Amino acid sequence: MAEREQFDEYVRTRWVPLVRTAALLTGDRHSAEDLAQEALVRAARHSHRVDIGTADAYVRRILYTRSIDVWRWRRHQPDPVEPPAERPGAGDAATDADTRLTLEAALRRLTPRQRAVLVVRFYEDRTEVQTAQLLGCSVSTVKSQTRHALGRLRELAPELAATFGREEVPR
Repeated sequence: MAEREQFDEYVRTRWVPLVRTAALLTGDRHSAEDLAQEALVRAARHSHRVDIGTADAYVRRILYTRSIDVWRWRRHQPDPVEPPAERPGAGDAATDADTRLTLEAALRRLTPRQRAVLVVRFYEDRTEVQTAQLLGCSVSTVKSQTRHALGRLRELAPELAATFGREEVPR
């Protein structure tokens, strides 16, 4: 029973970060919650085999692979409706919100694999080797997917390059 209590405590403490990562992978808060819940259910089935110290890596790996699997199964679905381009408001908060919306819309138009690579590499600040291990692909795949994804982001939202500067969005 102590094992189950440890996993329950893990879920309570890691739910918000897992949903945040899933939201970046899916582009939708509701889908993110579903994805995080499914990853945790799958991990709970095998919690007896998973050390609680490595549970986060195990659950995140499920999260990444399931996000790609779901996309493969549902790729025939139409794209979600784009949010309104203009939002009323002024000041830094409005600019930040516009930037987030622009980035969110551009990320939604990337392939799930490209999105997963960007989330793991830049949001979670992992190395190329760590990203390759987490996503189950080669380092060269991580490099090429990163290059293609960043190039696609530059095409979809060129205004982001000016916002983030050359250091944060490599050419």
